[in-house]
Formats: sequence, structure tokens, C-alpha cells
Amino acid sequence: MNTILERLKGKLIVSCQALEDEPLHGSVHMRQMAVAAIQGGAAGIRANSPADIRAIKASVNVPVIGIYKKVYRDSDVYLTVTMEDVEEIVAAGADIIAFDATNRLRPSGQSARDFIMQVKARYPEMLLMADISTLEEGIEAASCGVDIVSTTFAGYTPYTAHIQAFSFELLEGLLQQAGKPIIAEGKIDKPEMAAACIARGAFAVVVGSAITRPQLITQSYARQIDAVSAR
Repeated sequence: MNTILERLKGKLIVSCQALEDEPLHGSVHMRQMAVAAIQGGAAGIRANSPADIRAIKASVNVPVIGIYKKVYRDSDVYLTVTMEDVEEIVAAGADIIAFDATNRLRPSGQSARDFIMQVKARYPEMLLMADISTLEEGIEAASCGVDIVSTTFAGYTPYTAHIQAFSFELLEGLLQQAGKPIIAEGKIDKPEMAAACIARGAFAVVVGSAITRPQLITQSYARQIDAVSAR
């Protein structure tokens, strides 16, 4: 466990994900995206679904953070929601289990605290990464014994929708109060911003869309050009 964390300390982790409605959806594409990220200097990969995790683990020799996204009718929580999700992630070979640790209830009415305790009891040797959106959620997850806290959901929960850019305030609060390695993730779209997170004490930085979603990268360029052309 310590060896895995040491390999990620002070480094870039690239999130290689593509949903079903995106052009690069599929394990073949995500595997190649991960290989490209490692060639570019990434020290770890974050991947969604057992199929993608398995394909990526077979192609790169770096720690892989595993998640499993599923949509549920009766809950806003969609990221590694059930023990079945965890079991599939572990079986696929993930080195770290990442999951929603916000204060929203899971479909079964289970709290994040109860879920964490359940996972720890079943997989005491696995590294657990809590994806949170507020300082309070991060402190709570840390008190439950997770190994890593990540700012993943800041700006993506209904009660943090006002956050439009990466929150350095949240990062600094977690660094001061959580007592766990803090990973900076979410709304990091420039190399300078990623470097600033490390400079302020982040354990590592996860970048996704700004690197691995070409349709969004292209869109940002096209909008800027169209705005000038329309003048």
C-alpha cells in the first residue's frame, strides 16, 4: 500500500474515461489513451468500469484508481455505489478504490460512512479514496479511515454548484484539517493550475477532460474562434 502511494506522491494522474455517448467509449480506446498518458509522464491512471480497468492494467505498469459509474433512479450518487461495484473493481485489478463520499444517500439509503465501513471490513488491505465536494465531507471521510481524500465533486453536487473553478480554498482546508493525503481533482484545466496544487501541498493531481476528452478540448478552441469570427 505504501509503495503505491509513494509512486503517486507529487505526480500527475490522468483520468481516462469515456461514457457510452462519447466517440472514444470502449476499452480499446481507453487503453491506448492510458498508454499515451504514461508516455507523456503520468504516474497513474483513473479508470471507469471493470472492463476499462482490466484493459489498462494489462497495458501499463502504474497504479490504477478504479471507479464504476452507474445511474440510479432513486439517488444522485452514481460513482462506485454498491459493494458489487467494489467487488468488480477489485477483481479487475484496481490498486485504489475511489467512491462517492459526499453526504448524499446511496439508493439503498446507506450513508457514506456506513459504506466506507462496509468496504473496509470486506477489503482491509485495499487503498480507499474518498471523492468529496466539501470540507465537512472530507473531514468525515478521513475520520472513517480512508487512505486518500480527493476534491473530485467540488462544483458537481447541488450544494456546491456555485463553485465554477478549482477551489484552492477547499484544498487548503483539507490539507489543514483532514490529516490524510489530499488529491486535487476537478476543474483543473491548465498545467500551471496543476503545478500550483502541488506547490500548495496536494499529494497528487488528477486531470481528466483537459487531457483525454478531445471533443471538449476541440469545443473550447472552436468557441473562442467562433466568438472572434462573429465580430
